[in-house]
Amino acid sequence: MSKLSIIIPAYNEARTIRRLVEKILATPFSTDFEVIIVDDHSKDRTYRIAKILNERDLSQRIRLFRNDVNRGKGYSLQHGFQKVTGDIVVVQDADFEYDPAEIPKLMQPILEGCTDVVYGSRFLGALRPQGMAWANCLANHFLTFFTNLLYGSRLTDMETCYKLIRVNILKDLSLNARRFDFEPEITSQLLKKKVKIQELPISYHGRTASEGKKIKAGDFFIAVWVLLANRFSP
Repeated sequence: MSKLSIIIPAYNEARTIRRLVEKILATPFSTDFEVIIVDDHSKDRTYRIAKILNERDLSQRIRLFRNDVNRGKGYSLQHGFQKVTGDIVVVQDADFEYDPAEIPKLMQPILEGCTDVVYGSRFLGALRPQGMAWANCLANHFLTFFTNLLYGSRLTDMETCYKLIRVNILKDLSLNARRFDFEPEITSQLLKKKVKIQELPISYHGRTASEGKKIKAGDFFIAVWVLLANRFSP
């Protein structure tokens, strides 16, 4: 029986972390699962709330870690990857833009042996997902187009948070991303290794910078550079 590891990188998400974790624990997964929270040295009550959730979790599914200083999403994910005990891993942002109730359907192709990687696409069936600003929408479309151009793929959402991947495949990658460059880095490495990526549609509820969205315009150019660098690296 496969086990799922859900990694939550969290920085200043006190408003949503409790509801998110409670929803994950209430989700009817068809396999055993663990929730790995990596607090990126939050300045608000995120870590304290996560610690209470951890202490009250009688199922012992919640595991909590904290970075010694604020290091970025990519670093937090790599911290979490080192702690997984499952066979399949997925990243869950702490801000509720993505609904954990959709993870079970994304797992199915992997559990059935059809693929080793599944991406949840926000753009299958929606040109502009709910709440996504036009600038972010255009940036997402361009980065996905650029990925397909460079790597000969047919993805519709390279930047999606929901990337489910078998742990043995993950451990074969050389990930060094420290911030939001994690998405282009992992995708480009998977495509270079000719790993099949299956996409399934998911819902999305975007938030604004005033609501805590952290990705910046400069991260777009970093993503372009990562895609180019990985494409032409040995």
